[in-house]
Amino acid sequence: MEKIVFDSEYFNVTDTLLCGQLFRYFPVNGRENAYFVNSADKRCLIYEDGENTVIECENADRAYFENYFDLTRDYGAIVAAGAAQGGVLQTAARLGKGIRILNQDRAEALFSFIVSQNNNIPRIKGIIERLCAGAGKKRTFYGEEYYTFPLFSELAAKSLGFFKEIGLGYRAEYIKRLADGFNETFNEKEFSALTTKDLKTRLTAIYGVGPKVADCVSLFGFHRADSFPVDTWIEKVYRENFGGTLTDRSKISDEFTTKFGENAGYFQQYLFYYKRTLEKVGD
Repeated sequence: MEKIVFDSEYFNVTDTLLCGQLFRYFPVNGRENAYFVNSADKRCLIYEDGENTVIECENADRAYFENYFDLTRDYGAIVAAGAAQGGVLQTAARLGKGIRILNQDRAEALFSFIVSQNNNIPRIKGIIERLCAGAGKKRTFYGEEYYTFPLFSELAAKSLGFFKEIGLGYRAEYIKRLADGFNETFNEKEFSALTTKDLKTRLTAIYGVGPKVADCVSLFGFHRADSFPVDTWIEKVYRENFGGTLTDRSKISDEFTTKFGENAGYFQQYLFYYKRTLEKVGD
């Protein structure tokens, strides 16, 4: 088993996992700030130990999780750039400095954010775990059983009824159609070569994918930091802290992306975190 030790100043476990960018994390019973994290067909244990964040994983998965948690990027510089903006972003960047943008499995991110539409996190997590249990493969890690995220060929073998039964509702048709034509619809190598604007255009051409889902997949799957997902909390920030008057979320996203450029996605997470959970601390 491999153990990766990282300074926790710019890597807070709970803040990173619970900020809405992923859904396959599970608290470890009896341990504070310790979680199992699943990605694709892999699992790791992540926890805080004094001033360090520690990741434990299979030997063969070390490079995968170093990339997954974006460990080579200088988040100190990103936080400093956010603080230099002044105002609410200065406060938000300092409070949320432990948040890292993950490099998630792209197919899994696409599925997860389609599921996330008009949904809440506990329900999203439940649907995804039922999907994994019903179509993925059972594995063990530190004696704990878990299921891999299914390959899309495995999802394509499932009927529309299966997706309805696991609680997808109207989204079942989106997922079934995506699974059936996945290789023609989602070409990861081709998509990776596109500009962020063209990537979003291609993503929104997928049945069931709107602008916010495309922004989330771009940011949390392809790590396009010039993406800026807009939800209810970001709308509140826009109106209450930036004095914005636009009502179209796509236009709000464009305005923030233009304003913050290549750091937009990082700043989005700081602002989201600030507004949703720590606004009182910043007042």
